[in-house]
Amino acid sequence: QVQLVESGGGLVQAGGSLRLSCAASGGIFGDYAMGWFRQAPGEEREFVVGITRSGHTTNYVDSVKGRFTISRDNAKKTVYLQMNSLKPEDTAVYTCAAGDRPGNWVLGWGLGTQVFVSS
Repeated sequence: QVQLVESGGGLVQAGGSLRLSCAASGGIFGDYAMGWFRQAPGEEREFVVGITRSGHTTNYVDSVKGRFTISRDNAKKTVYLQMNSLKPEDTAVYTCAAGDRPGNWVLGWGLGTQVFVSS
């Protein structure tokens, strides 16, 4: 199983930007689809975006389209989430996950990184 560690969260004002990173160890990173999820206080965990092994295909939840960008560097075993034009409703714990294919996130989960967007 792959181990995942997120970083890059923090406090930012509305309209600002953050870049999250998710570093993987164990296994062959290039074999994994990767995804980002988030969970706001009192809410269920929500899928944010996924990316295929090659990075050629991505899938975003509608609420972040045009603002968030996922990318991956297979050589660095890292997936990134660039978040621009942040809104208070983006406040959540962001967690990355690995799967054998997009939508089947069974290979590993990180512990998450907190993002807080102030109004």
